[in-house]
Amino acid sequence: MYPPELLRTFLAVSQSLSFTRAAELLEIRQPTVSQHIRKLEELVGRTLFVRDTRTVRLTADGDALTGFARTILAAQEQAVDYFTGSGLTGRLRVGVTDDLALTPLPKILRQFRQAYPRVDLDLTVAQSPSLHRRIESGHLDVVFVKRGVGERGGQLVRRDRLVWAGPEGARLDLEHPVPLVVYRAPSLTRSAAITALEGAGMTYRIDCTVRGVNGVIAAVRAGLGIGIFARSLIPEELVELPTKTGLPTLGEIDLVLLTNPHAESAPAATLVTAILASGHPSH
Repeated sequence: MYPPELLRTFLAVSQSLSFTRAAELLEIRQPTVSQHIRKLEELVGRTLFVRDTRTVRLTADGDALTGFARTILAAQEQAVDYFTGSGLTGRLRVGVTDDLALTPLPKILRQFRQAYPRVDLDLTVAQSPSLHRRIESGHLDVVFVKRGVGERGGQLVRRDRLVWAGPEGARLDLEHPVPLVVYRAPSLTRSAAITALEGAGMTYRIDCTVRGVNGVIAAVRAGLGIGIFARSLIPEELVELPTKTGLPTLGEIDLVLLTNPHAESAPAATLVTAILASGHPSH
């Protein structure tokens, strides 16, 4: 049997690829993180991480354990709910970015509503900057948003890489300005694309500005330009453009959960636990 506290530490390290960051997320000391990982490796009899002074990466066995750990923790949460009963009541105001709303995250919210029918769940779908403002002003209780790497606060669900995306077989002529399909400003992905292109000395033109992810998908599929997505959030209709296209790299982005400290603690904490236990809700 693998103790839940060891599995939670393992998932924190696997998601952040940093023992230091995992310690911050779990609010424990870094030596405790190292101790938990060492104990878990002894229990499974396999090496889970390859690490040196600068990098941490999962082994094949570590990658396999990630899915098992999420399943074990989710099952434990379900067992606790079953035997203790659902006494949760109140109102929970949740915000998610529209691209995350197109992943299995809605399934998690549906299961939450089924498990806790006495909690009124209000969902807001918007862009990350708007959700940041609304939770800071106290109008939302929990938000699942994209954020620049290095910003502090919240709980990291996953660190992901931003990539260029287009329809299958898309071709670019870099002798001409790069055509972009972007969200209205302010937008993290829009800013990342412009910064990367300007840093590489490449010209671009914004051919289409949209309000939501469905608009991005439709415009990119129609050949109006290329889009920018977190790698795990590329919709099935599009593909990641290969590096041989000559486009610059876009860097990374964090997918995080932010909680209003004045929210009703039990419903908010329960939903956050469910999302973290299920791992990143990707395709």
